[in-house]
Amino acid sequence: MPERRTVALVTLGCARNEVDSEELAGRLEADGWQLVEDAEAADVAVVNTCGFVEAAKKDSVDALLEANDLKAQGRTQAVVAVGCMAERYGKELAEALPEADGVLGFDDYADISDRLQTILGGGIHASHTPRDRRKLLPISPAERQDSAVALPGHAQEPAAAPADLPDGLAPASGPRAPLRRRLGTSPVASVKLASGCDRRCSFCAIPSFRGSFISRRPSDVLQETRWLAGQGVKEIMLVSENNTSYGKDLGDIRLLETLLPELAEVDGIERVRVSYLQPAEMRPGLIDVLTSTPKVAPYFDLSFQHSAPGVLRAMRRFGDTERFLGLLEQIRAKAPGAGVRSNFIVGFPGESEADVAELERFLTGARLDAIGVFGYSDEDGTEAAGYEGKLPEEEVAERLARVSRLAEELVSQRADERVGETVEVLVESVDEEEGAVGRAAHQAPETDGQILFTSGADLIPGRMVVAKVVGTEGVDLVAEPLHLIEEAGR
Repeated sequence: MPERRTVALVTLGCARNEVDSEELAGRLEADGWQLVEDAEAADVAVVNTCGFVEAAKKDSVDALLEANDLKAQGRTQAVVAVGCMAERYGKELAEALPEADGVLGFDDYADISDRLQTILGGGIHASHTPRDRRKLLPISPAERQDSAVALPGHAQEPAAAPADLPDGLAPASGPRAPLRRRLGTSPVASVKLASGCDRRCSFCAIPSFRGSFISRRPSDVLQETRWLAGQGVKEIMLVSENNTSYGKDLGDIRLLETLLPELAEVDGIERVRVSYLQPAEMRPGLIDVLTSTPKVAPYFDLSFQHSAPGVLRAMRRFGDTERFLGLLEQIRAKAPGAGVRSNFIVGFPGESEADVAELERFLTGARLDAIGVFGYSDEDGTEAAGYEGKLPEEEVAERLARVSRLAEELVSQRADERVGETVEVLVESVDEEEGAVGRAAHQAPETDGQILFTSGADLIPGRMVVAKVVGTEGVDLVAEPLHLIEEAGR
């Protein structure tokens, strides 16, 4: 028999890209490809790029160039770019980066195996021209619910998966994804609630290449969650560009409130976490479900971005310091230990010193568990790129450093406040040298702190443990294990 073609997937960016990579892996393995971890052992290295901010785009280009270097060293024959940067720039990226043997958009995902085979055979797949994409045209309710209609950024194909799937593959429904193959052994996995975004924040280019907001059917989300539980996953993290909008295109803006308890009841799932929440769309009923449903983490990943009203209006966003503090008060009245994180942009066009002081006032009063701070930079095709009042780069850098220092101090203080708490921790890894590490309900993967156990005795990845917080290391908490949680007896 001929040797199987090998492919490696290199993933950059957010959790949504991680899901995309697992969907691509499922498609490829179902079509006979062998998945390998190291690009140097692959016939084709597929780099799932990020196109959100300049730093992420640079990392994506660097990864493509590093993969290209492998072609001169051994087995690797081709390097292919997929993901947000490939979708956003298409033909432009292909022309600017000849080291990439192919630049494939989202609509190529349905035929990924054929595309890679063509590229391996020396063929050239024409990359799309972004301005020709039908990204922002209105979509009728009928189109949104008809899986046979081509939606912006999604391939035309039915959601049904092949009848006979290779071992370990799951039907992961959605407009683009009939299959999914896990690429790691973590007890945590992301599940997409939706794709795209209908908001038009002036600094954000995501709607231009991810398309309009399209919810997945609740039955599809449940089916995928059950499969992940069967693969040993204990925590699912629901991801999309805006989870608070889930269901609005299906005729029920409160659909998330009914879906969360159902997900929490899936056998084997010990924690359900929701990410990417818009403060302006938070509802009392959603707060109730997030703070009172067993196995649903009281965790609020709130996209504040700023708190000075003038800056927020220029961003085409809503709210102010007092409203945001009031929202946090509502949350903590129901769940005092709720986890809250957010990201902020400093140096936005027209931002004054008084605006920065207002942001600092909010941060000081908010008691956030994790804070991400970014300096503003123009993004191609966004409204803000054409704004007047741009600040000098050195001034943006100074404000970024100033607010970042404050943020670091504040999240350390918040960690100190948690000393003495008893928390339920999902064990993620146990290592002889690094010890045992896990995460409590207020800590999401990658973005937040973690739990460092004082002892790894009897701890196994994937188990839930009750632990007492006895100290801190910056944003991380040090905790003493008390006892294992018996899953069947919770």
